[in-house]
Amino acid sequence: MGSEKSTIVYDHSVGKNLPQLLRNRSIECSDIVLQYVKKGDGTYEAYSYSRVYQKVLELASALKKFGIKKGDFIGIIADNRREWMIMDMALLSLGAVDIPRGCDSMGPEIRFILHYSDCRIAVFENSKQLAKVLEKIDEVPLLKDVIMFDAADDATKAEAEKCGIRIHSYIDFENEGSKMTEAEKNDIEKSIDSVEPQDIATIIFTSGTTGTPKGVMLTHDNYIAQCEVVQNILTYAKPGDLWLSVLPIWHSFERAVLYLMIALKNGCAYSRPSAQVLLADMAAVKPRTMCGVPRLWESLAHGVQRAMKKKGGITYFIFNLAMTVGTQYNWAKDRVLGLVCRYRKVNRLPQQILCVVPLICLAPLNALFDLLVFKKIRSRLGGNLCASISGGGSLQPDVDSFYKAIGIKMLEGYGMSESAPVLSVRHPERPRFGCVGEIYPSAEIKIVEHDNGTPLSSKPLPPGTPGLILVHGRQVMKGYYKQQELTSKVVDADGWLNTGDLGVMTYDNEIKIIGRAKDTIVLLGGENIEPLVIEKALMSSQYIETAVIVGQDQKYIGALLVPVKDAIVSYAEDNHILYASYEELLHTNEIQKLIRDEIDHFVCPAQGFRTCERVYKFALLPDSFEVGKEMSAKMEVMRFKVAKLYETQIKSLF
Repeated sequence: MGSEKSTIVYDHSVGKNLPQLLRNRSIECSDIVLQYVKKGDGTYEAYSYSRVYQKVLELASALKKFGIKKGDFIGIIADNRREWMIMDMALLSLGAVDIPRGCDSMGPEIRFILHYSDCRIAVFENSKQLAKVLEKIDEVPLLKDVIMFDAADDATKAEAEKCGIRIHSYIDFENEGSKMTEAEKNDIEKSIDSVEPQDIATIIFTSGTTGTPKGVMLTHDNYIAQCEVVQNILTYAKPGDLWLSVLPIWHSFERAVLYLMIALKNGCAYSRPSAQVLLADMAAVKPRTMCGVPRLWESLAHGVQRAMKKKGGITYFIFNLAMTVGTQYNWAKDRVLGLVCRYRKVNRLPQQILCVVPLICLAPLNALFDLLVFKKIRSRLGGNLCASISGGGSLQPDVDSFYKAIGIKMLEGYGMSESAPVLSVRHPERPRFGCVGEIYPSAEIKIVEHDNGTPLSSKPLPPGTPGLILVHGRQVMKGYYKQQELTSKVVDADGWLNTGDLGVMTYDNEIKIIGRAKDTIVLLGGENIEPLVIEKALMSSQYIETAVIVGQDQKYIGALLVPVKDAIVSYAEDNHILYASYEELLHTNEIQKLIRDEIDHFVCPAQGFRTCERVYKFALLPDSFEVGKEMSAKMEVMRFKVAKLYETQIKSLF
C-alpha cells in the first residue's frame, strides 16, 4: 500500500518452539549475558545464555522427576525475576503449559484462574501470594502442590498444611537439578524437540476490562512467528544489547518481549515501575531498550518537568526554551523527511521545501540545547537508551513529543493478547508521530466496514477510511480456553480475528487507532462518540491524570477526571488558594475554573472536535485509579467497574 515496504527477512535459526529458541541462542552466543540480576548489596550478577540454558535443563529435569509432564497446566503467580524465565522455559521444555498472573492480582481472580484452568500445581513468588489462595482454599479443590520462589513463613506453612497443600522450595528443585546426569540431560533435550509449533505454550487470562477474564491460548508458533521477523523492525538492536524489564511478565506484551529479546541475542535486567527504583536501575545498567505502558512514560516525563519547574528561575526558563526549540525542530525535521502520516497519496515536496528553512535555522539551537539540557536528561535515563517501546494503551501526544524532543525514539506499538500480541510498531528509522506504526511483518491487517463491532464486509477499506480492525496470521491465538462458542465469535472461519478496535490505515501501511467499537457512546440525538479520542486529548493537560468519558443515552457527554495531585497543589500554592484538605481544594471555584479551561482548550472545534463531543459537565475524583480496582493489570481503565464504583458521581452529571 505504501511506497516504503521492503522485503521481509526471516530468521529460521530461532527454531520451531520456544525452548529451541533459547537452546539455539545459547549455542550461537553462549557468553553473551542474558540476565542481569540485582543482588542484596545492590550490585548485579550476570547470567550468560549458556548458564541460563543449563539452569533450564536442570530445573526441567527436577520438575520431570516431580511428576510434571506434557500437557500439564501449571500456575505461576509471580512478577518478573530471574527464576520466572527459568521456570517458564523449563515447563515449556517438558511440553507443559504455564498459567501466569502477577503479584498485584486479587485473591478471587487468582483462585478463579487456577481453578478454571485445572491447575494441580502452582508456583508462587512468596507467602503473600499463596495466602490469597489459602484464604478460600475450597475454591481451588485440585491444587495440591505449590512451589515457592521465596521461602514461605511459618504461619503460611501452618495454614497450607491445614488446607492440605504441600509446599516445596524452588531452591530445592535447583539443588536437585544440579545433580542431573548426562542421560537425564539428553532426555530433556529430546523432550524439547518433541514440542510441536501448534502445542499450547501458555494461557494468558485477559485483564477483564469488560467482565470475566477469558483464557487466551497461545502456542509456541504464535511467538515464534514474531521472533522470526523481529530484526526487520528493531533494526538498531545488536547482540549483547541490554533491555530493562519493568512490566508484569504475565502480560502478553512483556511475555513477547522476553522471547523477542532472546531472538535478538539481547539480555535484560529487572527493575520495578517505581520512579525512584527505576531511575536508579537505569543509571546502574544503562539499558539500550526499555518497554513500558503509556502511564510509565508519562510518569517519567512529567517527573522531569516537575523537577525543572521546582528548580525555577533561569534553569526552568532554559528548559522550557529547549523543549520549545526541540519540539519545533523535530516538527520541521519530520516534514522534511516525510515522516508524517498521510491518508491519501499527496505530493510532499511543497511541505518539504517550506520546512527546510526553519529546520536549518533551528538546527544550531537544537544542537546547543541537546548539549546543555537534553543530554543531561538522557543521562538520568542511563545515557544509553536508544529506543523506548510503548504498548498496552494510547500514548499522549505531549509525552510523545517530549521524548522526541530530548532525542529518544518512542516506538509506539499496538496489539492484543489474542494476537500474542504485536500487530504494529513504529519503525525506528521512520517513526511517524500520531500512529501506532507499520504492520508487523508476521501479521496481516485490514480495515472493514462494521455495525457496532460486527463486520459488514470482508473487503478492505481504502487508506483514510475508518473502520473495524481485523487480523490474520500465525500469531493469532488458538482460541479461548473452554470457550469455543466465544472463540467462534471473534475468529471467523477463515482465521480473521476481530480486534474490536476501530482504526484508519495510512497510505504508508501504518495504523492509527481511533477507539473501541464496543466503547462507542451513542447520545440521545443519535451521535456516535468515541470516548478514547476525547480522553486522550484531556490527558494531554498537565493537570489531568485520568479521564473517563460517560454519557450513553444522554443528551451530552460528561467526564470523570482524576487530577494530577502535585500539579493541582502547586497551582494552589502559586495562586494563594486557601484550603483545609485536598478534597476541599478540588471543589474551590479556582480549581473548577482551571479544569474547565483545560477541558475547553483540549476538546474544542479548534482541536478538531465536534459540538456533540464537548464535555458539558465533569466531576473531579481525589484518588488515583488503582490496579485491581478501576484499572486492569496493564493499567487500562475497566469501564464497567468505573460505572459501578462511581455511579453516584456519574448520575450527578446528568
